[in-house]
Amino acid sequence: MSKPTIAIVGRPNVGKSTLFNRIVGGRMAIVEDKPGVTRDRLYGNGSWLTNEFHVIDTGGIDLGDEPLLAQMRAQAEIAVDESDVILFLVDGRTGLTDADEAVAQLLRRSKKPVVLGVNKLDNFKQKELMYEFYSVGLGDPYAISCAHGQGIGDLLDAVIDKFPKSEPNPEEDGAIRFALIGRPNVGKSSLVNTILGKERVIVSDIAGTTRDAIDSPFTRNGQNFVIVDTAGIRRRGRVYEKTEKYSVLRAQRSIEESDVVLVLINGEEGIIEQDKKIAGYAHDAGRAIVIVVNKWDAVEKDGKTMDKFKKKIREQFQFIDYAPIVFLSALTGSRVDQILPVIEQVAENHSLRVQTSLLNDCIMDTVAMTPPPSDKGKRLKIYYGTQVAVRPPVFVLFVNDPELLHFSYVRHIENRLRETFGFIGTPIKILSRKKNEK
Repeated sequence: MSKPTIAIVGRPNVGKSTLFNRIVGGRMAIVEDKPGVTRDRLYGNGSWLTNEFHVIDTGGIDLGDEPLLAQMRAQAEIAVDESDVILFLVDGRTGLTDADEAVAQLLRRSKKPVVLGVNKLDNFKQKELMYEFYSVGLGDPYAISCAHGQGIGDLLDAVIDKFPKSEPNPEEDGAIRFALIGRPNVGKSSLVNTILGKERVIVSDIAGTTRDAIDSPFTRNGQNFVIVDTAGIRRRGRVYEKTEKYSVLRAQRSIEESDVVLVLINGEEGIIEQDKKIAGYAHDAGRAIVIVVNKWDAVEKDGKTMDKFKKKIREQFQFIDYAPIVFLSALTGSRVDQILPVIEQVAENHSLRVQTSLLNDCIMDTVAMTPPPSDKGKRLKIYYGTQVAVRPPVFVLFVNDPELLHFSYVRHIENRLRETFGFIGTPIKILSRKKNEK
């Protein structure tokens, strides 16, 4: 299940970036007391109590020379389209403005849940300034001070209370969900159609043709699958052509809902920096990964072309060196039949649970063959390990001092686990705890 999304909407200089930083827990946004300072960052990840969610700041949208009211309306439209809950921020000191009322009217019509935050109310006496905002018809306003952190907890309680309640889909029980991600025009829609054996999504040479992600369940050789086409990361239209960074959020949503992620690369054009960034989203989310080199039919080849391309991938994608590589052509159908068996294999490894005795045999053999390095005369001792989770596999090592477990030795243990148990296609997480520590 993907995390819900909060969109922060409001006219310039009401404190959207400050609130964004409060929620995501860091100074990711540029904050200055001038309208229109926010430029680069649009999204982040936040948590409150036991809830995790995405946060998007519509103030990061650059709409050029559009008038203020038109900008506000366009940003609100994006928030309505992309979010589960809208956090409408206004300035309590300035009071209700025409722009506030216009956006409130649009939000009411949207039928999306809205929470109204009245910012810059720093003390008890100022809280009476929020009462005029009852007139916008969006429920109870919440008096907050983003600069001082006052009232943020109550505001987030109200937001979380409006999150959609997810219900499991019985039709997808036992199904392997896999998503296709990649930059525009790498052939995601063509590959969807080839796998399904029918034209499910529009295919065009124009980047960004697909508008929405489409879930397609199917069965092959007794195994149920659900394929998600994330080519809809770019929505056509005046506003969305200027808001490419929403592609990140849409790709992340599909990644979170998937067991396996296919990272598509255009074999004809080669690897670019954006390919690595996209693959990084899947790795950070802990999903099983398959690297798919598409359009291989269009590449001029000799006997060493594929090996050279594989070597280049391993050099550029060292952080996902566990991911298998498949070369294919969605257009001709060449090697497409290799995809589903590989997806099944990495999905199985993603859920693999290692017996504790076998795990500790592997760890003790590793320590015996390559003892941990010492630090200032003190040597790391690994007492035992246990697996605490799957999807992805997570291991905890109980040691004498977690600070002595250097990342290079963690990497060495990971390599031994992979040599012993496989884990092809899935990331592995290794944590450390002091012995007797819960």
